[in-house]
Amino acid sequence: MRIALIHDWLNGMRGGEKVLEALCELFPEAVIFTLFYEPDRVSSKISRHDVRASYLNRIPGLRKAYRNMLLLYPRAVESFKLDEFDLCISVSHSVAKGIRPGRNSLHICICLTPMRYIWDRFDDYFSEEKDGQLKRHIARSLCMSLRRWDVQSSDRVDLFIAISEFVKRRIKKFYNRSSTVIYPFADTDFYGPDGNSRVDQKMKEYYLAVSALVPYKRIRDIVEAFCKLDDRVIIVGDGPEKSGLMEIAPPNVEFTGWISDRRLLELYRGCKALLFPGVEDFGIVPVEAQACGKPVIALAEGGSLETIVGPIVGVSRTVDCTPTGLFFRKPGAEQIINAIRQFENMSFDPSVVRNSAVRFSRARFLEAMSQFVIKSYTRFREHGKDGLEMEMTSESQPVGRA
Repeated sequence: MRIALIHDWLNGMRGGEKVLEALCELFPEAVIFTLFYEPDRVSSKISRHDVRASYLNRIPGLRKAYRNMLLLYPRAVESFKLDEFDLCISVSHSVAKGIRPGRNSLHICICLTPMRYIWDRFDDYFSEEKDGQLKRHIARSLCMSLRRWDVQSSDRVDLFIAISEFVKRRIKKFYNRSSTVIYPFADTDFYGPDGNSRVDQKMKEYYLAVSALVPYKRIRDIVEAFCKLDDRVIIVGDGPEKSGLMEIAPPNVEFTGWISDRRLLELYRGCKALLFPGVEDFGIVPVEAQACGKPVIALAEGGSLETIVGPIVGVSRTVDCTPTGLFFRKPGAEQIINAIRQFENMSFDPSVVRNSAVRFSRARFLEAMSQFVIKSYTRFREHGKDGLEMEMTSESQPVGRA
């Protein structure tokens, strides 16, 4: 069986690339197609494959400005020659799902999310203050065109896999398609507690945030909250907001930039809790923190509601099972302050927190993906595509749900 793996662009190792890397492990002979490819910025598990980049990759200087060239992407991804492949698996947060598979091919899309910037998160990516009215107007016009293509190209997908119930609802809302939830994974083998993991949380010295420093991650809410708190917070990450955040940050807010995985592990292990104020489709960072036995204080929205167990400040003070974190209802510094105050009066069992995170292990993802692909491809070869989506999604349960 000839297998093609399709990814939007390969210029770093983020969550989507880790999913692709796992697929490379399942399908070692697969050919990879992508818009842009920088071999030295991806893992050897990916680069050892036959990777075929689009014609855009050959245009000088375009790779550095790839985020500003969205309108070029649909035609580029449609140009991939896929007639020879029996199975196409796209890993898509942008346009990868828009391939034109062969007539006799099965196309499974692992949807990381429908494009946020053209649907419901436009203002998070294009602000009038940062981009100006003209750029926002142009961007909005381009987004309308991309929306039409995005919906039309969704019909080329035979089966959707969503990475969370949150994304499943987005797929239904924007594409009117059903999907099966298979949760992605964190490295729960590497990220784990140290020998002192049962030390009382109140004895720890700092809170922790790990994020790109961009507006929609809402790290500004953390900085503003700690302007009014005596506690210390360490913020790991970098991005265009860093200089502005450092200007308003009090002495108890520390910025580290991006750090090594080993150093991040140490910070996870030593913190009181992870602060997670943004909306993510899944959110690997909270799973990594919990794998280290550390609770998470998070906004009650998005994938966090599926990976963290805990009460919501101002709504409930207890949950049916042992908590692994705490939620605040709305974005904002005051919400974070109130959540931290309630958190300080709570206790957490690090072993319970750790065990909750292990649901999202790499091994579990690989097993779930393998079973789904085998079952769906067998059904496709025996009976074709008629009724395939209904059969594969009618009784599906999220893999990783406790």
